[in-house]
Amino acid sequence: MTILPITSLFAAAFAVALVALSFPVSLRRLKVGDMTGCSTDETLQQRIRAQGNFIEYVPLGIIVLSLVEAHAAPAWMVGAIGGVLALGRLLHAFGMLRASDPVRGFGMIFTYLALIFAAGRLFVDAVAQ
Repeated sequence: MTILPITSLFAAAFAVALVALSFPVSLRRLKVGDMTGCSTDETLQQRIRAQGNFIEYVPLGIIVLSLVEAHAAPAWMVGAIGGVLALGRLLHAFGMLRASDPVRGFGMIFTYLALIFAAGRLFVDAVAQ
């Protein structure tokens, strides 16, 4: 059985981050009385999109991170990819919740860089086989 300690740490941190993004959505839904859908409440919409964007990118990020680690990439590389992804997701969520387009944009750039770097490493490993 392959143990992926670095990916496991990032997956645990991302799970906690997802709860941190989801809880305010639930609280806002209770406050405005809109338990399903996107709502017309701007604050709720903002929170839903911050949570949704996280959910859209993090699963693939964890998958490629785990594959990079399983391919025996150096620990610094796995940590760097995971760190850049985590920074990107943190900046993006902060930018979404504080209505800061520049911060949100940097968050997406870091997210894209992490995914592209991981994909590149996996492609190189696959071709080398």
